[in-house]
Amino acid sequence: MIPFSVSTLKTEKWQQQLTASFRKVEELLDYLELAPHLHPSMQAAGDSFSFRVTRFFASLMEKGNISDPLLRQVLPVAAEREFVPGFSSDPLADRSFHAGHGLLHKYQGRVLLITTGACAINCRYCFRRHFPYNDHQLPKNHWQALFGQIREDQSISEVILSGGDPLSLSNSRLATLVEELQDIAHLRRLRIHSRLPVVLPQRLDPPFLEVLKKNRLNTSLVLHINHPREISPELRRALLPLRQLGIVLLNQAVLLKDVNDSADTQVTLNERLFEAGILPYYLHQLDRVQGAAHFSVDDHRALQLHAAMQARLPGYLLPRLVREIPGAPSKLTLPLSQNHE
Repeated sequence: MIPFSVSTLKTEKWQQQLTASFRKVEELLDYLELAPHLHPSMQAAGDSFSFRVTRFFASLMEKGNISDPLLRQVLPVAAEREFVPGFSSDPLADRSFHAGHGLLHKYQGRVLLITTGACAINCRYCFRRHFPYNDHQLPKNHWQALFGQIREDQSISEVILSGGDPLSLSNSRLATLVEELQDIAHLRRLRIHSRLPVVLPQRLDPPFLEVLKKNRLNTSLVLHINHPREISPELRRALLPLRQLGIVLLNQAVLLKDVNDSADTQVTLNERLFEAGILPYYLHQLDRVQGAAHFSVDDHRALQLHAAMQARLPGYLLPRLVREIPGAPSKLTLPLSQNHE
């Protein structure tokens, strides 16, 4: 156990766990009994896009296995530093949709709020790995301007909390944010996109449940789970109170080479999601961000895989295979998205 400072002890338990996260590649590899695999290129890649892994998520990895699918998602590698044509620093053109105060307005009737640039872990395929959060996230002193902006547009019925990871915010800040949003009469739905419960189930603590319990908006929590081993007993227990509150639990996965690009893995993932009370929602084709090309699965292979899943899963457990195309009115289902490339 890593000792905590006096100042850290004043924080919430989940924040203490974040403080104890692995911040150096060599520390994680040593914990996983993989120290001989350390290479300078890993450290260089970790310097260009910072490295961070919670100890809980590391505990789900198989020790001694450099090809572990959970490790592969967070391990910096030399391929991240290679320039690949067709991959860019802003693959979804997020910056062009910024409407000010951390608000991205891409789709009719809903807006996405960049609440923070912080995450509990830094996934190496992250489509916002180059995003200039300092210029595009919600500043603490501009909250009222943001709420005023949403009030003025009565076509908005849903607000999506994103980031970074919105559950990196303290419960008090989330409470203030949710309270202000639910006072906007024309808002009906609140959606929270987060990977934090997966890599640190302790985040779903009683104060956070109270924030949701007092909220009038129809609320959904969209998790980001890519592999069946990420559905830990701790996560299942932590999600149970949310299910009892009537919070809709959905999952968005990303199709990743050598992580979850097999029919067996995908079928097991979606069956276990349902057992945990989570409905499969989207299976995303990789957003083409520079530094993540080594995770890419071509569309032909993706469609073959999805067809194999369809043959083995009931319709309600089959996620939609989609790609996001900048400027399109919604996420596009493959193979239709190919017409927009």
